[in-house]
Amino acid sequence: MYKQIAENKRRTAYIIIGFVLMIGGIAAVFAWAYNDPWIAVWTIIVAMIYAAIQYYAAGSLAMMMTGAKEIEKKDNPRFYNIVENLSITTGLPMPKVYIIDDKAPNAFATGRDPKHASVAATTGLLDIMNDKEVTAVMAHEMSHVKNYDIRVSMIVFGLVCVIGLISDLAFRFMFYGSRRRDNEGSPVGYILILVVAILSPIVAALAQMAVSRQREYLADASAVNITRYPEGMIDALKKLQSHSTPMKSQNVATEAMYINNPLRKGFFNNLLSSHPPIEKRIERLEHGKKTF
Repeated sequence: MYKQIAENKRRTAYIIIGFVLMIGGIAAVFAWAYNDPWIAVWTIIVAMIYAAIQYYAAGSLAMMMTGAKEIEKKDNPRFYNIVENLSITTGLPMPKVYIIDDKAPNAFATGRDPKHASVAATTGLLDIMNDKEVTAVMAHEMSHVKNYDIRVSMIVFGLVCVIGLISDLAFRFMFYGSRRRDNEGSPVGYILILVVAILSPIVAALAQMAVSRQREYLADASAVNITRYPEGMIDALKKLQSHSTPMKSQNVATEAMYINNPLRKGFFNNLLSSHPPIEKRIERLEHGKKTF
């Protein structure tokens, strides 16, 4: 487990470097197309400031975007006690606990680190699952906290938002920006900007998908190690599969945080989903029963 935490920290560094290089490359294309090196400088400066703001504010933003409401023990003793017991079992600080008023069964964890973590579950999940299944789901989410997956998610969330912002600016430059007085902009440069604007979000989504899928497998296995009850996690996943419906408040930026894909089903959503198929997750847990 400690090896995986160290690997996640290294992966965080790789993600940051990769996204910074990508942002730098986009800025260079802008500067070349408009023959102005200061465009590259200011693009990188603004992108880094924006990413930093997103990183520190992402946890709160995620809760706001999902409509989650923070609770105390008196508001829902059953759910709160489950999280509290898992906090004691794992030796982690008690996270903030939230409930999302949504019939779609789902849950997620967010935050910069274990000291600034939050966990949330939908009313739909709490309604259809028994205590052992809810415990398994929240053990999965607490595993994301313990393995520092939430930090990776926050960084990726912030940088994906930066890529989206830059792509939007690229389109504005292309179609709505004022014309240069000397009208010496390179047609090839404009084509490159258009290509970058289209491909950058796709590349960012693929990077997010690659990181998130492996984290889900690890969190499933970690949850079993915490609860020592494989059937709880397997049964919970089966219920997520059979009751899977899109959430009311859907957002691509927060998709990777959930235990199950919260978006509407469709070819492109499935293709770029940050989640491995639930049947594959169940299969891995069934296969690993003897080793837990």
